[in-house]
Parts: sequence; C-alpha cells; structure tokens
Amino acid sequence: MSGSTAGAGRRVVVRNRKARHDYEVLDSWEAGLVLVGTEVKSIRAGKVSFQDAYARAQNGELWLHNVHIAPYAPANRWNHDETRPRKLLLHREQIRRIVSRAEEKGLALIPLEMYFRKGRVRIALAICRGKKRRDRREDLKRRTMQREAERAMGKRW
Repeated sequence: MSGSTAGAGRRVVVRNRKARHDYEVLDSWEAGLVLVGTEVKSIRAGKVSFQDAYARAQNGELWLHNVHIAPYAPANRWNHDETRPRKLLLHREQIRRIVSRAEEKGLALIPLEMYFRKGRVRIALAICRGKKRRDRREDLKRRTMQREAERAMGKRW
C-alpha cells in the first residue's frame, strides 16, 4: 500500500465488497474528500453506496463519480445532490503517479472503502485490473480449499 490506510481511530463506514471480487487490486492510496456538511452527516449515519463508483482524472485533479450519499432528512431544502462528482484530495505528485498508472489499458480507479480517521472522511482508492470469469472461479476454489484445510486442522487439535 502506498498510502497509510491502517491506523488507530479508524471507523469504516462502507466497504466496496464487489471490488475485490470483480477486480485484482494492484495498488492503493488514501485520499480525502471535498464534502458539504449534510454529506458528512449522512456518511456518519452510514447512508452511502459504492454501486458502480469509480474515480477519473480531469484537469489535473481526481474526481469520484457515482457514489450515492443519501440526503440528510433534517436538512430538508439545504440538502446536497446525491450523486454529484466529488473532488479527491491528494498531493500533486500522488495524482500524477495515479493518473499515469490508471491510463494503462485495462486499469481502473475504484474506491475500496470509506471511513473516518481523526474525524475526517477518508477513502481508500485503488488501481485495479478487471478479473476474468475463470479468475473469479479460481479465487473461489482457492478460498474454499483454504477454509476446508483450516477446518481440518482445527478439528485435529
């Protein structure tokens, strides 16, 4: 991992479970997000969905697309747009490195999880390569064999 995503005081709000199933994670970073107050309150309540979310570079900046943050009910008319593109906060050098890697054929920028660290919303972003159907089957087979081996070892001891 390039960015530090492990640490004390980290509370995971949402994980992109399909990401590790559909993609092979090559490298990952931690990024901040530019949010409005009602978005932060909805995230604290866990009302976030990563369905089909991805990041894209535009004008030397990284933007997060298709992340659905539900409206915050008490805010009524001052609420935010649920699926608006959100700017990711990274150092310029990190953005340059990520963009150069992501432009390779077959690679995508996918969010893995959203969490709070030291009171701030962070997102774990990864460069991923899509898995083929046979790769997913092999992963499933390997996990099943590993689980059975652990069960057998546990019963003997």
